[in-house]
Amino acid sequence: MNVSERTITNLVTLEEQDIPGLIALSSSIGWDYDKDDIQTVMSSGKVYGHKTENGKIVSSAAIIPYGSSLASIGMVIVHQDYRGKGLGRKVTQKCLDSVSGNTMVMLIATEEGKPMYESMGFSSIDSVYKYLCDNYFSMKSNDVLDVEIIPMRNGDLSQVVKLDKDAFGEERKTFLINRINQAKESLVVKSPDGTIIGYGLSILGPINLILGPIVAPDHYTASLLIDKLANNHQGKLRIDIPSGNEDFMSLLEKCGFVKVSQPPIMIKNSKQLPPSNKTLYGIAAQIFG
Repeated sequence: MNVSERTITNLVTLEEQDIPGLIALSSSIGWDYDKDDIQTVMSSGKVYGHKTENGKIVSSAAIIPYGSSLASIGMVIVHQDYRGKGLGRKVTQKCLDSVSGNTMVMLIATEEGKPMYESMGFSSIDSVYKYLCDNYFSMKSNDVLDVEIIPMRNGDLSQVVKLDKDAFGEERKTFLINRINQAKESLVVKSPDGTIIGYGLSILGPINLILGPIVAPDHYTASLLIDKLANNHQGKLRIDIPSGNEDFMSLLEKCGFVKVSQPPIMIKNSKQLPPSNKTLYGIAAQIFG
């Protein structure tokens, strides 16, 4: 029986028992989702996919709602052997159908997926900059900021959620709780009076230590957060940086980071992203926006 004759079930909601199948699907195209990542996605939103008659997952897409007016789509994957059947469009549409028709939906596209998203009504409005680092060089500077960078505590959550909302444009409390629980390290930046003015997370994946979200009042404070999160890690680093942060990118390049791609941010049901205060220096990950 060839691929075109194999039976594919109706779209289903994927659950925790499907995580190994999702890991295998992502690995088949060279993506590095692991169990913790997918559990965070499932705890924060919904994952849909197609299965064959023997239970093999051959497509996926996830949607994570933020508040009542914004959602992010990611993990859109179709197994190489099952492409050309419209599965990517169907599973993405399933995500769109799971939220109200006037919800702004965003995604960070691959070049391969961009034409499909455009045909579904998405428009490119910006981009992010993917940076990787094989060998991190700690910053050497005589400049001293009057701030304290310390581990995040449970009592800091409300201030962190507020900072993140102002930086991102919509509240992401449920997602942040799940991501903080997943994090290798969670840090906050405090001003001299004890006010939290920034925060940063690191997530240990199978290949990279992912740095983000990074929220800070300025690019130098953001780089100090990166320095704290990256300094004791032996291995590869990754950060995805929103546009408009050239000074921050320049600092990171001096520390060994290299820009490897610039994927587009696409949105549907709006002409622009929610207003923010430009303090987001690193996104959580492309799936989360």
